[in-house]
Amino acid sequence: MNLEYFIAKRLIAAKSYKSSISSPIIKIAIVAIALGIIMMLVSVATGVGLQNKIREKVAAFNGHVIISNYDDNQSQVNTVPISTEQDFYPKFTSVPAVEHIQAVANKTGMIRTEETVEGVLFKGVGVEYRWNNLKEYLVKGRIPNIANKRTDEVLISEFLANRLQLTIQDTCRTYFIKDSGSGYNLRSFVIVGIFNSGFQEFDANYVIGDLRHIQQINKWKPTEVGAFEVFIKDFNLIETAGQAIYKEIPPTYNSITIQEKYFSIFEWLKLFDFNIIIILVVMIIVATINMIVALLVLILERTQMIGILKALGANNWNIRKIFLYNASYLILRGLFWGNAIGIGLLFIQKYFEIIKLPPESYYVTVAPVDINPITIIALNLGTILICLLVLLVPSYIITKISPVKAIKFN
Repeated sequence: MNLEYFIAKRLIAAKSYKSSISSPIIKIAIVAIALGIIMMLVSVATGVGLQNKIREKVAAFNGHVIISNYDDNQSQVNTVPISTEQDFYPKFTSVPAVEHIQAVANKTGMIRTEETVEGVLFKGVGVEYRWNNLKEYLVKGRIPNIANKRTDEVLISEFLANRLQLTIQDTCRTYFIKDSGSGYNLRSFVIVGIFNSGFQEFDANYVIGDLRHIQQINKWKPTEVGAFEVFIKDFNLIETAGQAIYKEIPPTYNSITIQEKYFSIFEWLKLFDFNIIIILVVMIIVATINMIVALLVLILERTQMIGILKALGANNWNIRKIFLYNASYLILRGLFWGNAIGIGLLFIQKYFEIIKLPPESYYVTVAPVDINPITIIALNLGTILICLLVLLVPSYIITKISPVKAIKFN
């Protein structure tokens, strides 16, 4: 009996999907599984990639947490200085999540050329400034050298450079209105680098240069700056780190996370999580429905063989396992092709940047992808587990098949 049972099991597992009746349905099920995993991989990779990229850009220009005077809390411009003689500077050791801290100052100005005028936000940075955060957005030139004495070198956005018709090594005459409201301070800066972050809010305003210019214009001491930008090790810790930083700074200062400062942007990013969940649920439902149909067709086509197996002494669970094994094989086929195509598409987008996005809507020029092996494995295992659990229900029909009636079935 064991020999007959083994032969029957192999026949079902190896031959059933080749039946002229079930073959088209099984192929559709395999395609549904493949399309489902492709959609899931693409939606998760692009959704998470876009979230991470926008977070990186906002942090590159602001840090994760900004420490400033309460008077400057709601403004991009720093009017009241902060002393650098702090316990948390230049090393913020009291909060373990903090990775780096840097002193900056912002001041509004106006660049004037013979053809046009543009309002700008001049961001003064010090020697400890993390230029690596901006290097990937550099499209022309180099980073300003502010390591030694005060320099006139600046970094300007491609957006501003085009509007002002300026390029590398051009001089931009910048006017800073005095705090008294009467008169202005003139500075002539030399453009040594042009960046394009794709983030319109930053590209339309920022000019980055030496902090010592703002200190001189505002008549601040060398130990006075406009604010501190704090970088943390893990963005997921930003809320707890922000609270810890607030407790460690003097009561006359305030700290705000970029999630709070750019609330609308980060609320918009949260919608991607919801969209990803909806796509995952829909794709799994479609895949499981197709697999249920395919399994039912296989069972109905093999009614006689089920009756023979029962007559040979096989119990219901053993027969159900045969069909579940067969269904697993079909699922794995679909996952194989789905992963091959899906991951291939993601790598093509990652390295060739085929799909472009409008920066005014998505804050990026290219659709970013996050290829995470753990996420890919989790999606595949989750798909297999959910499909097999759902398939337990239709396989229950095997228990209702009578051996006598099944053997007579034509």
